[in-house]
Amino acid sequence: MSYAKLPSFVLGFHGCDQSLKEDLLLQRTKLKSSNNCYDWLGSGIYFWENDPDRALSWARSVVDNPKICKSSITTPAVVGAVIDLGFCLNLFDENHLKLVKLSYKILSSVEDKLPENKGKNLALRNLDCAVINALHKYREKMGSPAFDSVRAPFWEGDDLYPGAGFKDKNHIQICVRNPKCIKGYFDPLNNDM
Repeated sequence: MSYAKLPSFVLGFHGCDQSLKEDLLLQRTKLKSSNNCYDWLGSGIYFWENDPDRALSWARSVVDNPKICKSSITTPAVVGAVIDLGFCLNLFDENHLKLVKLSYKILSSVEDKLPENKGKNLALRNLDCAVINALHKYREKMGSPAFDSVRAPFWEGDDLYPGAGFKDKNHIQICVRNPKCIKGYFDPLNNDM
C-alpha cells in the first residue's frame, strides 16, 4: 500500500450542462457526489481523466438519452478540474485489484443475491458499484484509511477495426470520494468545444 498515494495532480473533465459549468467556474456551486446503484466505481464525483472530448461526447449523449443521467443537460459543456488523487484505489495496481476481489468474496458470502452488471458494454455496473462501496465500508469498519479516489481503465464501445484489442470509447475514469481532492475548476482550452 505504500504506492497508493499517487504523486502530483491529474486533470479530470466532467461533462455537464453549460449552466452548471458556469456556476462551477464562478464558484457558485460544487459538484455533488453521485450515489446511483449503477455507478461504475461506487459513490463519488466522476471525471474522465485527460479527455475533454470524451466528457463532451458523454454530455451530448445525455441530450439524446436523458434517462442515462439524473441531471438535465440541454447545452452540453465540459468543465476541467485539477485533482489530487490522494490515497487512491488505483485499479491499475495489482494489490488494489486483489482488494476489490476480496471485497467481492466477502460480499458474496454475506448477501443471498448480488446485483448484476448489465446493458451494452455493461453500462449499468450495479455489481461493481456494490463491491467497491462494500470495500469502502469494510475498510471503515476495520479502521483502515479511507480512499480519497478511485481510478480505473475501461474498455468500452466498438472495436476500432476488425480483431482490434482497442475500443472506440476506451477511457480512464476517476471517482473522487473526498471533495477536498478537487483543487479547482477551469475552462478547457479546446477549439472543438
